[in-house]
Amino acid sequence: MKFSALSLGLCALAAASVNAQYFSAGWTPGQPVPKSEPTHVKDGMIPQEPGRKVAPERVTPSSIVNFFDVTTLLSSSLSVSLFSKLGINITERLESALEKTKVWDNRVPLITDDNYHDLIVNEPLTPQEEHDRTWIIVISVTTGRQDGVSLFVDTIFDEAFNETVVAGDLPNVRWGRIDYLNVTTITTKWCVWHAPYLVVLKDRGRTLRFYRPGNLRLKADALRSFLQDEQWKFTPPWSSVWAPGGDREWILDHLASVMTKVYNVVVLFPRWLLFVISGSIASMIIKFLHKPTSTPAAPRQDRTTPTAVTSGPSTDATANSTATSSSTNPAKRKKAKGKN
Repeated sequence: MKFSALSLGLCALAAASVNAQYFSAGWTPGQPVPKSEPTHVKDGMIPQEPGRKVAPERVTPSSIVNFFDVTTLLSSSLSVSLFSKLGINITERLESALEKTKVWDNRVPLITDDNYHDLIVNEPLTPQEEHDRTWIIVISVTTGRQDGVSLFVDTIFDEAFNETVVAGDLPNVRWGRIDYLNVTTITTKWCVWHAPYLVVLKDRGRTLRFYRPGNLRLKADALRSFLQDEQWKFTPPWSSVWAPGGDREWILDHLASVMTKVYNVVVLFPRWLLFVISGSIASMIIKFLHKPTSTPAAPRQDRTTPTAVTSGPSTDATANSTATSSSTNPAKRKKAKGKN
């Protein structure tokens, strides 16, 4: 009995402590408004406010393409565990393969359709900095195909950039790179239909000068001298009706918008599927162009059955000729007798 009474007393004490810990007397007038305790942040996640709906993440064409990318699929946890059972470290293999495919200096900012306005057009600058700001941009196709000229231009460009970083003698010059195969709006507005190109950009993109690889000395020190001495000033900027500020600039703006939308749809399809579709369409067009022309049918002639010829008319003609000859013969005979 003493043990049961003691146990009941301990349970009552524990219940009182629990009530004191988890239940309060409530708010009374004059007290400050209680604030809710901050929620703990776990694994870098931002705590959500109660009752607030989080907008779903926007799905872009690039995110869909990255989902079907071979590198993304092979680096997933399922692929890693599968290859680990086979004794293959797929993560290490992917890292070594990606290191071999890197042909660009990652310190040079990559200019795309999405960040062009943030990097160049809307760059925060003072009036003097805006006047002195010069962009040197290379438009390259090295990542998409094995182009020797483009690879050589990229190599010289990266060497000149590295020497400039070490020397620090071009504070007003910024370096950038455009991947021609993954950019649509910029290249369309600039009327750039092939690569590689070197572009000197001024006035937040309103003044452009384009150089083909054969127009410049492709050496790192020559490119640095070209920028240090501002030799690009001897080249007139692009000033046609299609250039920025031209009368027909709006046409290129609309064309760039349409081509970007088409690119965002086409890029969703795998490359092998595009090859199949384009091959099928080309085969259909070739068959249509080489289709034999149909010759017109010859007019059909009606066959008539020959009619039997009666001997009446010929008999009458023979009789008439005989009568005529017989009527003329007596006269001739009389003349012959008279002469005698």
